[in-house]
Amino acid sequence: MYEGVVQDLIDELGHLPGIGPKSAQRIAFHLLAADPADIARLQDVLGKVREGVQFCEICGNVSEQQQCRICRDVRRDTSQICVVEEPKDVLAVERTREFKGRYHVLGGALDPLSGIGPDQLRIRELLTRIGGEEVTEVIIATDPNTEGEATATYLVRMLRDFPGLAVTRLASGLPMGGDLEFADELTLGRALSGRRAL
Repeated sequence: MYEGVVQDLIDELGHLPGIGPKSAQRIAFHLLAADPADIARLQDVLGKVREGVQFCEICGNVSEQQQCRICRDVRRDTSQICVVEEPKDVLAVERTREFKGRYHVLGGALDPLSGIGPDQLRIRELLTRIGGEEVTEVIIATDPNTEGEATATYLVRMLRDFPGLAVTRLASGLPMGGDLEFADELTLGRALSGRRAL
């Protein structure tokens, strides 16, 4: 245990996802040794992230404007919507360069044990979008884990009532229990191009 503000910094860094106690300690001591100009830039960026980043009013992706760059792009295919859990998953699919449609970010996955039900996700907004736009296919690209599969099953049930709507799921190639953000471009691209109807 360190004294005062150093321990506070380590504790706060340890709350970040993927940062354990040892990593938090290494980062804290790196920051203590860093140039004051570097620390000032980091503080400035953290302040701007909190104030300047919002969520796209259409898809829920992170954006600096009311609509993200993908929703503003008129070249994107509006008949396809790829449903993902988090904004980081949009970037994972975009890296494949296989998908030319638009996205819908749910903001998580169904997890009743953690108190996350359909009302905590952006499912209602998805249904409104499909009812108001000329969407012919919804690609469900939730993570291939228990919560992602439960979310996909729930969405399939909700989307069955839309006439002429094809509901597909990413094909095999992604490991069960994995996250989209950690899949390489080739595996994720193959999974996207080989998706199957549910």
